[in-house]
Amino acid sequence: MEKTKKKLTISGKQKKTFTNPINFQSKKKFSKPINKPTGNFINKPTGNFRKNFKPKPQPLKLSDYERRKLAEQKAMKGVRGDNIQKEKENKSKFSTKKRETKLTVSRALSEDLEFKSRSLASIKRAREKELRVSKSKTNDQEGINFKRDINIPEFITIRDLANRMAEQSSNIIKHLMGMGVTVTINHTIDSDTAEYLVKEFGHNPIREKKAEEIIKNIKEIKSENLKNRPPIITVMGHVDHGKTSVLDVIRSTNIVSGEFGGITQHIGAYQITKNKEKITFIDTPGHAAFTEMRARGSKLTDIVVLVVAANDGVMPQTVESIKHAKAAKVPIVVAINKCDLPDADPQKIKNQLLEHELISEDLSGDTIMVEISTKTKKNIDKLLELILLQAELLDLKCDFNSNSNGVVLESKIDIGRGPIANIIVTSGNLKKGDYFVCGTKWGKVRAILDDTGKQIDDALPSTPVEVLGINGAAKSGDDFLVLDTEKEAKSLSEARIEETKTSKNPLTMFTQESAFKDNKSEDLNIIVKSDVHGSSEAIKNAINQIKHDEVKVKIILSDVGMVTETDVNLAKASNATLIAFNVKPSKEAKKIAEQNKVKVSSFNIIYELIDFVKSQISGLLTPDVEEKVIGSAEILEIFKVSKVGKVAGSKVIDGEIAQDALARVIRDGTIIYNGKISTIFREKNQAKQVSAGLECGISLKDFNDFQKKDIIEAYSSTTTERVI
Repeated sequence: MEKTKKKLTISGKQKKTFTNPINFQSKKKFSKPINKPTGNFINKPTGNFRKNFKPKPQPLKLSDYERRKLAEQKAMKGVRGDNIQKEKENKSKFSTKKRETKLTVSRALSEDLEFKSRSLASIKRAREKELRVSKSKTNDQEGINFKRDINIPEFITIRDLANRMAEQSSNIIKHLMGMGVTVTINHTIDSDTAEYLVKEFGHNPIREKKAEEIIKNIKEIKSENLKNRPPIITVMGHVDHGKTSVLDVIRSTNIVSGEFGGITQHIGAYQITKNKEKITFIDTPGHAAFTEMRARGSKLTDIVVLVVAANDGVMPQTVESIKHAKAAKVPIVVAINKCDLPDADPQKIKNQLLEHELISEDLSGDTIMVEISTKTKKNIDKLLELILLQAELLDLKCDFNSNSNGVVLESKIDIGRGPIANIIVTSGNLKKGDYFVCGTKWGKVRAILDDTGKQIDDALPSTPVEVLGINGAAKSGDDFLVLDTEKEAKSLSEARIEETKTSKNPLTMFTQESAFKDNKSEDLNIIVKSDVHGSSEAIKNAINQIKHDEVKVKIILSDVGMVTETDVNLAKASNATLIAFNVKPSKEAKKIAEQNKVKVSSFNIIYELIDFVKSQISGLLTPDVEEKVIGSAEILEIFKVSKVGKVAGSKVIDGEIAQDALARVIRDGTIIYNGKISTIFREKNQAKQVSAGLECGISLKDFNDFQKKDIIEAYSSTTTERVI
């Protein structure tokens, strides 16, 4: 029975029946074998497209986009060219482009398949891509010629700079690598490097103003609002020459009794009234450790009153005060104190001051010198009158209506009131509710207290006040600047903080190696907590001046406020000495310190604190050891003695050998043992010592490896503790 061949029916524009579709060789109009197109159908057209379309010769230079567009036109023409009539006939059935390009079996078997290796949708997408690429290239070319104004801060990262220039960060990195500089996207560069890169990429660099420049512009004085202000007087001089005593008499108070040790350890500011004229006084410490305090006081002042004791004469801190005043270019009024004492010699003081170019008026000079006495109140009124006269000659004026400015004298953290800044207003009118910036800190004025502790609503220029409302302890010497809004205060504070961070140089390879290098020197870690920032600063500077080759002093923390639990834990973790200056530890800190056996050393006088640090350094120093040879013996024979072990039969060649003396064994010039003599035998009997020329047996503690001709050397050692 013959098998019936199955027939394949294909629906399309015309129906065809094939007995064997694979081997079908018909030459009818609508029948054609399927041939897979090879290569690029655009570059190698076949079929009816080759018959009906003769491509024009391409121009010599065409862009990628133009070549692509021309190829698409050819493809579209090839697809539609032979079937225009068929499309018209079947317009109702295939009305949309999507329908026209739908792939059917008949269409697949048609000769037009060669041109359908890519759909019209893919061609459209390719065309759109080419348009985007072409547009991007055009924009890049335009970008090269288009200059942007680029703001450049003091320090900026590669990422931020690329964003500001609208450039790829990789291009900037490549440019720097071409210059031999290896960086990453997060690397920080300075303003000079950033400016160079901006110019290289065809943009216009604009340096951003620093926070300090912004402040300078705000502080600009308007000449139309200038009025006379009270003078600011700084009292300077050597320790215990009577600076604070002069202020005591002027204010009719007793400030000295409130200072530990009778010396001033803080900057104090006070205001008095004389002949209906106000005068502001600043009292500076005289101790050598408070150099920066004196320097800060001299920069703020209008007139310096130099107090010199008539019985002591010109001392080191007196000379230092003169230098500070001359550096600040302010006039000096000399107050020769203690003129009531029998050994007082004012003329001697005047002669000593001649060496420092201070010539009194009675010697045809221009320096005012007044002989005073704080005990008898001699010439105190005269001193005040001369100060007012000098201030009148200076014609001191400032702006009363602008935003208030000032300088921080001291800062502290009060348990009940929080951070407090002791400032002097230099211009403007400070009011409650003002927003301000103080160094890197900012805040809102919650309360203003005068030098007597009384709350006031505002503070005029040259007025010393305490300000509450700051968000942290400010540094002594920081400027105090009032701004219009809270936003401005915050932004300026953040800008200063950012400048502080970025200005710090990162660790280089050298510093990294030195940081982790195993040094032989001992380290003395110190934590300092003090009542005010000025004292903390002075202590830190005084400790840093203590230098020693064997012991390195490190202050790992110097802060203001009471000793807290954190401070105790840090001291334990770092094995640090915890020092409290004019502050006490909290109850929790005391408890933790006792549990962890951490000692808190409290001091009220700075030179006692410095002596303590020196003693701590001395304790870490290696003591001096002095050795003295008392005798030596040469080993002749070696014997074994029961219950003793090996005994060296020796002859004392120098000095004497004593029992329990320190000894060492020398073999061929090398010390092979260092210990102690155990027993000495003399003619089978024990002996305490053997003199030169005699023979004896010697046994050493924990040593039996004797050899002939070894030298046993007996010596004494003296240890002496070292101090600095």
